[in-house]
Amino acid sequence: MTLQTSSDMLARLVGFDTTSARSNRALIDWVRDYFAGHGVTATLVPDEAGGKASLYASIGPDVEGGVVLSGHTDVVPVDGQPWDTDPWTLTGKDGRLYGRGSCDMKGFIACALAAVPRLKAARLKQPVHFALSYDEEVGCLGAHSLAERLMGSVKRPRAIIIGEPTMMGTVKGHKGQNSYHVAFTGFEAHSSMTHLGVSAIHFAGELIHFINRLQEEFAARATDNGYMPPWGTMNVGTLSGGTAGNILARDCSLIWEYRQIPGDDADEARRRVQAHIDEVLLPAMRRRHESARIVMTPRFVVPAFRGEARGEAEQLARAWSGANDSTMVAYATEAGIFQGTGVSTVVCGPGDIAQAHQPNEFILASQLAACDAFLDRMIEWAERG
Repeated sequence: MTLQTSSDMLARLVGFDTTSARSNRALIDWVRDYFAGHGVTATLVPDEAGGKASLYASIGPDVEGGVVLSGHTDVVPVDGQPWDTDPWTLTGKDGRLYGRGSCDMKGFIACALAAVPRLKAARLKQPVHFALSYDEEVGCLGAHSLAERLMGSVKRPRAIIIGEPTMMGTVKGHKGQNSYHVAFTGFEAHSSMTHLGVSAIHFAGELIHFINRLQEEFAARATDNGYMPPWGTMNVGTLSGGTAGNILARDCSLIWEYRQIPGDDADEARRRVQAHIDEVLLPAMRRRHESARIVMTPRFVVPAFRGEARGEAEQLARAWSGANDSTMVAYATEAGIFQGTGVSTVVCGPGDIAQAHQPNEFILASQLAACDAFLDRMIEWAERG
């Protein structure tokens, strides 16, 4: 098979529209065939419907130790964004490579896949494992089964590298993310006769007000912990409901999230919101009409990531990248899920997170080169054993 540079590989990966709402199977099947072309067997871990899949593969001896290179294959939508180029065609200009997912995070996957021929040619004494997931952007849905299957199939690795964009710096901690859907059911009435109905929108607004107050309480507790902002954050991301301006809305729903600091009570926000619903809002709605309802359901839970003090994954990544220190970030990754397997984990990859999810998303070509060099040093380490 013809050797490909990281930028060649990235162009191929960007060409697959793997928006989370769509299937990623075309990309995953192509990667499986790419591995097969190099004599490497890749294993798929499909979702229940089979429309999406994660993948893992190993190169090197079947021994303990080694490294896992982990990345997600899905990307966020481009709908409504003012792109200057085709988001599904990698476009180079002035040292920048534009395309959806070029930074977040197909750049890292491209570098890892481009390293396969070098890994095959090396005399590895420790293995290198690949772990590619689906649906990270909508709650890290594929990482749980991927981590379980991978760790049940290979001997215990020494380190897991989550290749999210960090400008090849090392990240040793990030906040968690818990997301919830709340559905309000009121009772319709003419807007001139408000005493006869229950507006679901009005009570959704009451819940939003409570969430805002709870956010202020969390902010008041903040300590100097290295995160920005240094408290658990809450956000209401969507709100929809109602049918007309002169009708009390029967239905309204919202999605809210809580991003907690590692070590904080990850369930506190949910408990507090549920208690406010049960003890304040729902009784008030039912005093107006007995059929009123409020139902809150979890959408997903992404655990916070707190790397161990000077953990092995962090030390290896710093040695291979040349990073002088490690930081903490507010965004979430799959690191907390993989850390839950008990293997030392770190976040380190090419690109600037500020470009993620943006129109005209790009990665610097120099960042791909830096990641290539990182992987070359990893290969040298794996050869030494």
